[in-house]
Amino acid sequence: MPDADHTDAKVNKDLTPEQKIQLYRDMVRIRRFEERSVRVYQQGKIGGFLHLYIGQEAVAVGTVSLMGEHDHIITAYRDHGHALAVGMGMNECMAELQGKHTGCSKGKGGSMHFFAPDKNYWGGHGIVGGQTPLGAGIAYALKYRDLKGCCLCFMGDGAVNQGAFHEALNLAQLWQLPVVYIIENNGYSMGTSQSRSSAYDDYLAKRAEGYNMAWDVVNGNDVYSVRAVTAEAMKRAHEKSEPTLLEIITYRYRGHSMSDPDKTYRDKQEIQEYKEQKDPITLFQNTLLKEGVITEEQISSIDKDARKEAEDAATFADKSPFPPVESITEDIYWEEDNRTEETNSKGTIIFE
Repeated sequence: MPDADHTDAKVNKDLTPEQKIQLYRDMVRIRRFEERSVRVYQQGKIGGFLHLYIGQEAVAVGTVSLMGEHDHIITAYRDHGHALAVGMGMNECMAELQGKHTGCSKGKGGSMHFFAPDKNYWGGHGIVGGQTPLGAGIAYALKYRDLKGCCLCFMGDGAVNQGAFHEALNLAQLWQLPVVYIIENNGYSMGTSQSRSSAYDDYLAKRAEGYNMAWDVVNGNDVYSVRAVTAEAMKRAHEKSEPTLLEIITYRYRGHSMSDPDKTYRDKQEIQEYKEQKDPITLFQNTLLKEGVITEEQISSIDKDARKEAEDAATFADKSPFPPVESITEDIYWEEDNRTEETNSKGTIIFE
């Protein structure tokens, strides 16, 4: 359960010093990207919402680091951390935030809709819980094609009360689909605490018992723990084609989005205590120092590089063009963009 020590789990013991440092670097890059995006938002360059991942870095990095060739990922609207973790560049992500044509979704998706199909990343989704049936669909496709892989499907704690989530769990267990549903429980559904929004006993993941599905809970501030528990769930998916519901306990330092003043539903002391005692980056940094894997000089260098990369990405986005007017009719349907359908004189699509 959450407080268990997973340092000696095989999946962690097998890590080389270089791989451990890369995990740390990935977490720092996410933090610095998000911090720089705050300034971009405050400058009025980002339209719509901006959901920050600050405080949850160990979840995305720990889970994504386990993905293989046939593993896929789909998530909700707090999607920047997962995007960077799968290998998307800061330039394409920052440009997308600003709605620029050089963005990963050509400036049409914004903060909530990063996509990278070439990296098996099927994007962020703005509809709460809307990605959970899609996660089951991706897993179904993997099973249908007899591929040894799984789908990591992320959601916030608020999504567990959506009907689509329960329908997805039912189908996943009924059809024995290789999907790992991951609840990133940061304690608040927008501005409502978990205790006021969800009926539960010990853990939200316990709801999986209603579908005879395997479940577990893990400390999301410890990247080793995230890796160990997720690895077991992915093994279950790969070898048995069985689903799992994981609840990863984490925390967000900022509001639900940048439009959330975050001054009415939790006090500053709660946030400060978390930063001082449970910050995932600080905890992992201290662990690596204790293991003799990293030096203070390397820590400083990694942070400096991440800040520069984020700053360069902001400059890249500033200089990038907005989408041309004619692109408004592109990327609507795959068939239309690739001209594979037949059309009649009125332009109506005719499917055989």
